[in-house]
Amino acid sequence: MTVYGIKNCNTVKTAMDWLKQHNVTVDFHDYKTKGITAAKLKEWSKQVGWESLVNKRGTTWRQLDESEQAKVTSEKAAIDLMMEKTSVIKRPLIEQNGKVIALGFDEAAYVKVFKK
Repeated sequence: MTVYGIKNCNTVKTAMDWLKQHNVTVDFHDYKTKGITAAKLKEWSKQVGWESLVNKRGTTWRQLDESEQAKVTSEKAAIDLMMEKTSVIKRPLIEQNGKVIALGFDEAAYVKVFKK
């Protein structure tokens, strides 16, 4: 199981702490140091939709000017943006065996996904 995110993100920290407290072992993939491929983003987009992957509530999105935001109307445009600015990817994203099992942090959803 791999958690994708950014080490300094508070939501990622909260999710990682929750996973640790519940004895869920994960690998961590930091977008800032390891990047992300267009192929991986496309794979996720097929599973959860590109609209879900773009974090429009985050600082990175809000810092884009309106014309840049307006260009994000397709999967290709979203993937191009996420490749250029990995901070705009909603996080954390948790993948197991190639399948997205969680996006963002919602404790109730985590309880359902990770209950043993």
